[in-house]
Amino acid sequence: MKINIDLHVHTKYSRCALLNPEEIEPLALKRGLYAVAITDHNTITGALEVKNHAKKIKVIIGEEIKTNQGEILGYFLKERIPPLLSPEETIKEIRNQGGLVSIPHPFDRLRSSRIAAAALENILPELDMIEVFNSRDILKGQDLGLIKKAFQMGAVPVAASDAHLRVELGRSYLTMEDFDGPDDFLKNLHGMIPVKRKSPFWVHLVTKVLKFYKKKGNTF
Repeated sequence: MKINIDLHVHTKYSRCALLNPEEIEPLALKRGLYAVAITDHNTITGALEVKNHAKKIKVIIGEEIKTNQGEILGYFLKERIPPLLSPEETIKEIRNQGGLVSIPHPFDRLRSSRIAAAALENILPELDMIEVFNSRDILKGQDLGLIKKAFQMGAVPVAASDAHLRVELGRSYLTMEDFDGPDDFLKNLHGMIPVKRKSPFWVHLVTKVLKFYKKKGNTF
């Protein structure tokens, strides 16, 4: 059976996001999604809550982990991975949990959180996926040589919404065969079809306000 999956979704547990865990499933179903990966910044609390609420969709426990060289995505996690490790140490922690490794938005020149080019090249053999399309990317400068090298080493090119707000969930997603666990997911991922749509520019303004508001200790 074919399913649609959004591989990059944030909840209110990310300082820059507003989605409540309990609203993810009904909104996903409304958008035609059968699965989501919850990838909050440096925590899996939101992912666990979404999984607890979900009855009709699959939920992958993920984390967008801040390394000392930029961000890495871990999927199919069981425990939180601490930030500020090296990329190599972070990947080792993901693998110790039987998880999969991806690189989020590596080519968005305006994101200070993107992984450094030299660090990315060093870990190419360790990647399962690389996010070549992110609905929130603004100014992309794709390194085609690096992408080609990543693919030659086995990384699968993926697209995702990077949803922080309701309007963004499912903006970009993958259509692929249903899966059962990380190995099956990775095998079926090779036959996926990406759907790519940009998010409106104003979502960036909203998330900047959210960061400032939450930094002051406010909650929603």
